[in-house]
Amino acid sequence: MGKVTPFLMFQDGKAEEAMNYYLSLIDGSEITKIVRYGANESGDEGTVMQATFSLKGQEFMCIDSNLKHEFSFTPSFSIFITCDSEEEINNLYQKLSEGGQALMPIGDYGFSQRFAWLNDRFGVSWQLNLPL
Repeated sequence: MGKVTPFLMFQDGKAEEAMNYYLSLIDGSEITKIVRYGANESGDEGTVMQATFSLKGQEFMCIDSNLKHEFSFTPSFSIFITCDSEEEINNLYQKLSEGGQALMPIGDYGFSQRFAWLNDRFGVSWQLNLPL
């Protein structure tokens, strides 16, 4: 077995926009590879056939699906971020929740100083944690 990599499938050509958005929020992150659909290929020309990016060293893969599916992301799989400060968790929560949906608004739930669970504007679920 080579390695295990979380994989995100975006619809409506949103993969590159999502990657760039996540990179703008999380320092030490980068897009490592993008392969785009060309003319007369199975996806819309210029959209992401396959890409890899990293957030704080955690690698992800993503695509723009060329098929319409009856499903999208679900909160049962989420990206968990351990934050270093109250400023960091507040900033991430504010930015990720723009156009998204709070599942557990930022607060003290007893198991953490501050915690939040939300879906971003792309439908990707995030858990933000500031440990005790």
